Amino acid sequence: MKDVFSPLFIGFKFTNYINDDVDNFLKLYNRKIVAEHTKAVANECKIIAEKFGVDVQKAELAGLLHDISAVFSFDERLNISNNLGLEVLNEEKEFPLILHQKISAVMAQDIWNINDEHVLSAIGCHTTLQRNYSELDLVLFIADKIKWDQKGIPPYIEQVEEGLKISLEHAAYAYIKYIMENKENLKVIHPWLTEAYEDLNFKIN
Repeated sequence: MKDVFSPLFIGFKFTNYINDDVDNFLKLYNRKIVAEHTKAVANECKIIAEKFGVDVQKAELAGLLHDISAVFSFDERLNISNNLGLEVLNEEKEFPLILHQKISAVMAQDIWNINDEHVLSAIGCHTTLQRNYSELDLVLFIADKIKWDQKGIPPYIEQVEEGLKISLEHAAYAYIKYIMENKENLKVIHPWLTEAYEDLNFKIN
């Protein structure tokens, strides 16, 4: 285990069940809301994956681990990313919250020995999506937006659900289109989000 992660796991008892490990780990660091969000996203991943013929087990796994780095505060994430040697974009320096997707992917591999490239990719871009996305990338991205971790109903939910009646790409496009039309509410516009939007727009339209 990497030095930057090992202090978090002093005294932590792993089980043979990753669902329990993730839940116990997040709650150990008082991330109860994240733990509940994680369960909801993992379950939504299974539902969406089954509907579109994507590997359900991989989808659930990606959902379970996508926010595992939430144990690090916003202020810590830039230093953690630098310590891990991750590429940090200017937008991520300005708004380090976004870095949690990249850190979670490293934690999934380093701590839970997840080496499936598709699972790690989905975790690593679940907030922003990315260019040349996979179906699993789309599944987690959409599930995370449907089961958001804020109060109330997501303002874009109807558009995303209508999109899901057609394809994964239509659902992802519906979400990003909403975000772009309301980008004054964003702290930053991540370049991966813009690139994914361009790809989706080209393929759909």
